[in-house]
Amino acid sequence: MMEDVKLFGLWASPFTQRVVWALKLKGVSYEYVGEDLVNKSNLLLQYNPIHKKVPVLVHNGKPIAESMLILEYIDETWPQFPLLPQNAYHRSNVRFWSKFIDEKTIDMMKFFRYDGELQKRAMEETWETLKVIENESGLGEKRFMSGNNTIGLADLALGWVAHTLVAMEDVLGVKFITPHHFPYLQSWMQNFLQVPTIKHNLPPHHQTLDYFKGKRDMFLGMMTQPYCHHH
Repeated sequence: MMEDVKLFGLWASPFTQRVVWALKLKGVSYEYVGEDLVNKSNLLLQYNPIHKKVPVLVHNGKPIAESMLILEYIDETWPQFPLLPQNAYHRSNVRFWSKFIDEKTIDMMKFFRYDGELQKRAMEETWETLKVIENESGLGEKRFMSGNNTIGLADLALGWVAHTLVAMEDVLGVKFITPHHFPYLQSWMQNFLQVPTIKHNLPPHHQTLDYFKGKRDMFLGMMTQPYCHHH
């Protein structure tokens, strides 16, 4: 039977990128459906009626939503290139960090939405989370979050830091992950971006930069708009 795999996504979305990487690592061929989040397709709303968000994976007509759940589904459905270790303890550890990173991701991006005091607070929060990953995840002893030799679930969860965060930093002229403050994360980033599947499936930096410049202008515009009464 022919596998019918579709991915509804947004090219600049770090959550979509996780799924693209997983499918590519496993060599699964799929059809990519790009979504415009201002004007969502009826299919997206039909497949993800609760969150109405990308990514959504549709496998033989059945939709799966939420990037980390999609990754687990992909891993269980296509066993080649496992994203989780065989050892039960290591597996639970990778799951722990995947969940921690996933839950913190949106918060870590907040600094990009704000200005002034709010931005300062949000940047501190991002810094604290990165410190936790740097110091507690055991990255000092291994090349990747998921182990020594290959990337896995936790690396795909953290992957946005190597790409999306860098674009956000460039737009604002700030830098979180430096060799001085985060030596382990810095070398993890280099290792991660050297994996051919990752390297060849990243949108060009200048394109991402333009996208996030536009987003930044939009956020700032929303913050400065006076509250208006409609008659």
